[in-house]
Formats: sequence, structure tokens, C-alpha cells
Amino acid sequence: MKVSGIRQWGLAASLLLAFSIAGVQASEEIEALIDAPPAAGPRPNIVFILADDLGYTDIAPYGSEVNTPTLSALAERGVRFTNYHTAANCAPARAMLLTGVDNHLAGVPNIPEMLAPEQRTHAHYQGVLGDNVVTVATLLEDAGYHTYMAGKWHLGATPDKRPSRRGFQRTVALMDSGADNWEQRPYLPLYDQANWFADGERITLPEDFYSSRFLIDKTIEFIDSNLEDGKPFFAYVPFQAVHIPVQAPQEYIDKYMGVYDAGWDSLRNQRLERAVELGIVPPDTAMVDMATTDDWDALDAQRKRYEAKRMAVYAGMIEAMDFHIGRLVEYLKSQGQYENTIFIVTSDNGSEGSGPADPMAFPVNLGPGRLGYHLDYDRLGLKGSYNTISPSFASAAASPLSFYKFYTGEGGMRVPLIIAGEPLPQTGELNRAFTWATDITPTILSMAGVAQPGERYAGRPVLPMIGRDLTPLLTGEAERVYSEDDAVGYELTGHAALFQADYKLVVNQPPLGDGQWRLFNIVADPGETVDLASTHPVIFQRMLSRYQRYERENGVLPLPAGYTQMKQLVSNTLQTQYREGILLFLLALLVLLPFYVAYRMKKGSY
Repeated sequence: MKVSGIRQWGLAASLLLAFSIAGVQASEEIEALIDAPPAAGPRPNIVFILADDLGYTDIAPYGSEVNTPTLSALAERGVRFTNYHTAANCAPARAMLLTGVDNHLAGVPNIPEMLAPEQRTHAHYQGVLGDNVVTVATLLEDAGYHTYMAGKWHLGATPDKRPSRRGFQRTVALMDSGADNWEQRPYLPLYDQANWFADGERITLPEDFYSSRFLIDKTIEFIDSNLEDGKPFFAYVPFQAVHIPVQAPQEYIDKYMGVYDAGWDSLRNQRLERAVELGIVPPDTAMVDMATTDDWDALDAQRKRYEAKRMAVYAGMIEAMDFHIGRLVEYLKSQGQYENTIFIVTSDNGSEGSGPADPMAFPVNLGPGRLGYHLDYDRLGLKGSYNTISPSFASAAASPLSFYKFYTGEGGMRVPLIIAGEPLPQTGELNRAFTWATDITPTILSMAGVAQPGERYAGRPVLPMIGRDLTPLLTGEAERVYSEDDAVGYELTGHAALFQADYKLVVNQPPLGDGQWRLFNIVADPGETVDLASTHPVIFQRMLSRYQRYERENGVLPLPAGYTQMKQLVSNTLQTQYREGILLFLLALLVLLPFYVAYRMKKGSY
């Protein structure tokens, strides 16, 4: 069995201590031993791939019909985690993934676009990465790694917050929550332009830009530029796929035309069956009926045709991402680097369910139209097209889980996690232990043989990491990294959860939730179908008390009266970007959109 770098450093330290106790006085020899590198081979390269809004069963190793041969091959060479959880939206997840610190303390309780002015009066409610945390990139760079980033940042756009100032030596980064995948244009009227930067300076994208191809091109370019010096590298590749707008090359869309003609209920059931076959979920896993899932059979033929293509573009975008990840793998093989590279692949949150149920409905199509997008069926997913999947297909993307992005149901928080590579001892394994987004940074540091920071780093105080090193799970030396007494809390705009042992305490707010706390055994019941609050009152009350403690310790603020995510997004847009009357009218209509959606919902949350 292979031994991690951090264990070899520990072995060297133990030997030195033994020599000292034995009274060894050969100071020159001891000093030479201290200065010598560990006896292990070269430190591993680490590639951290982050998809955007990828649902739990959106890739083949987790039960998808989407062809993802590269990710399937990585899964066969590593470990798939079936009980890994992350934040319910993007920037908070990225903060935890890159620092190992709870997102509230790290300054990112929510994306900045949805923060209320009352909340912004507090230093830790700015929606940008605070100076009280140190990134994994900074720690690796200081330990002799080359550090690269190509993709979506969304953790602060001012010069001091850009990734080039947070430990990444070479960067090409999108500052915004999302953008077009074919050209340099914003996807929301919140932004004047798509804000791309390279090494801290604003850039113009190339004419032949497609996001997944471009990001892998830049990653390969960065790695290749320093390959000859023999230093290991850390490459962070946060894709735009499959964030809105959902777009893909025609050849990938064509592969999925007709695949989704049976609708979202059929897909949700097919994915559950496949996930059971793969051992991703228990055989008796049940599913809830989501209130936002429409009746497929009630749709007319034209609407069914359009919905099926929306999902075909989505699948094509996933396969295109997989193809370009494969290009990176082939490059590393050609350079003799593949055997010494560890891959970490996951998603920032669950599937995106805020796309309109009917994109042709008034006033939904006014926003994309104002930005110059079209919704034409024949060109859906291509340049100039604005595509999303509906809440109905978003539930299928998260199958068999409940809810999706922005909510704290399992569908918003449980996502794929694959850790693979020749330096790891296990291949083709499933791991069912609870794991959390803050665990990624400590795990990377352990793999690289780099210590976590103390109370101060680079002359300033920094917060301690709360995440756990997952290498004992990867080596088979432990079944859990969280004990039955450990609790992990999370909050997003009043949606909240606390994980402890096999249980999850959770509340989801309206319009999709009912604001009631519930208790689930998410190991036996990942679909969150059986509320145990009344049958396990002691566990329920104990976990509720632990969540309240989490709120106090992490500075969770109450919501302003009348707050909703959509209303705040519209309000912030009005205040910061637009003053023209026609746009005021447009955004006023968007304020009414949640009420339109709520009107279409079926009664009940479960």
C-alpha cells in the first residue's frame, strides 16, 4: 500500500525524535537529515476539476445516460463518494472548497448578487473571499508547487480579490456568476459585460471561444510553460458547464436528440434504477414528487419537442466537458505526467432548477431577448441561443434526490465526487462516508505533504480549517472521518441543514419548501421521503440545538423582512446597474416571476 507524503514526513519526524532520545550527538548528520527531502518519490500533481450546477446523477459513473468516458475511466481508477455534500449555490461552495473554512466565516454566506443591503453592513457578509482565510493555492505555491487556474472564480473582482492575488501564478478567470459559452457577453442584465481576466488584467476572448475547450487549452498552456523545471503543479479548472446559459456544439447535441422524448418522469426513474445497479444509492431508495415537476403527458407535442431538446443540449454540454477533460488527460500522458497526477472531480452544487418551466411564456423571454439572445428551437444551444433546463428536468438531473440548487434538500447539496490517480491505492471503489466541501483543501494538502496553516500566515491571523483529511478513506484505513458526535451545519437565505452521523436536519423555505424543520436518515433514505422528526424526538431536538449553536458560532444573520432570492437579485440590479424606464419595467416584471411560478406549482412540498 502506498503511503501519503504527509505520513512520510511524520515518519521522518519520529526517527529524529528517537535519535534524540537515544543521545545521538552527531549534529551535522541530524541537520543533514532535517534538511533532506522525504524518502518518497516526486510529489503528485493535483488537478481539481469543478463542474457548475452538475446534478447527482448527471454523469455515467453515478447513473447517467450521458456518455462521459473520461470521468468513467477516472472513476475506475479511483474512489467515488456517494455521500459527499456541498453548498446549495456556487460562491459559498467555492469559498469552502478552496479554504477548508465555513463559508460564512470566510466572507461568502451567499453570492454577492443576492445579498441584502442590511446584511452588507457586516464584514463577513460581502460575498467575496475574506482576508482571514488562506487558499489551498497559496499554501501549495509557498511549498514549491506551480499553481494554475482556468475558469469561473466568482469570489471577488477587485484587484486584491482576484485569483492572481490568492495564490494562483497563472490565471484566466471569469469574475461573474456566469456568462455566455460562445462569446464574451453577459447572461444576466446584472452585468454590463462578461468580465474575464488573465493574470489579473482584463482580456478579450478569442473569436473561436467555446468555454470548455478554451479552459482546457489554457490549462494545458499553463502546465506546459513550466514542465521542464520538474516542480509539481496544482491546476484548478472550474468549468462553466452546465451553468445557464446551457450551450453545446451541434455534434454533441445531435447525440441526444430523441433520448429525452419520454420526459422527465421517465428519466428520473431510469436514473434511479441505474444508480441502484451501480450501488450509488440503496436498493429500496424512494423518491418524492416535486411540486415544480409538471405533468409531461399534459403537454402538447410541440412543447414536448422543445423540452426534450433543452435537455439534449444539457447532455451535450456535459459530454463536451468530458471530452475536453479527456484532452487534458491525453496531454498529461504524452508528457509522462499522468501516472503522478491525482484528479479530484466534483460540482459546486446540485442541478439548476430556476430555469423557467416554459421559456416561451411572457414575460420570461424578455430578459434574454433584451441581451440579444434568441430561443429558437432549431438553433437551441448554439451561438446566440439562451437555453436552460426546466425545474422538471432539474429534478431528473438530481435523481433520486429531492429539491435542487438554492435549496438544502439533497438535490441541492449532494453531488458527485471522484478522487483518482495512480498514486492512490484504491481503484473502482465506492465510499459511503459523509464528506463535506471543506474536506477538499485538507485532503489536497495531505496529498502534497503540505501542513495546514497555524493561527497566523504571512504575517496575518487566519481562521483554522474545519475540514477533514479524506486520505484515510482513500487508503481504506478508516470508515469515517466524522464521528457520530461531529456535526456539520449550513445555511443559505433561511434554508438550512445540519448533518450528524447518518442523519440530516433540514428546513426549506417557500415557495418550494414549507419552512418546517424535518429529520431524515440520508444513508437509508437519500430521497428524503420519511420525516423522522416525530418518531426520533430526542435526535431531532439535539440536532436542532446543535444547528442553533452553528448559527451563533458562524455569524449567520437573520433575513430582512420579505426577503426572497429573486426579489433581492432584482433590487440589487436596479440599484447598481440600471436606471432606464424600460429596464425598470422589465425588472418589475421579473419580480412577479416567482408568483407566476408559484401559481403553476402543485400544492405541497413533498
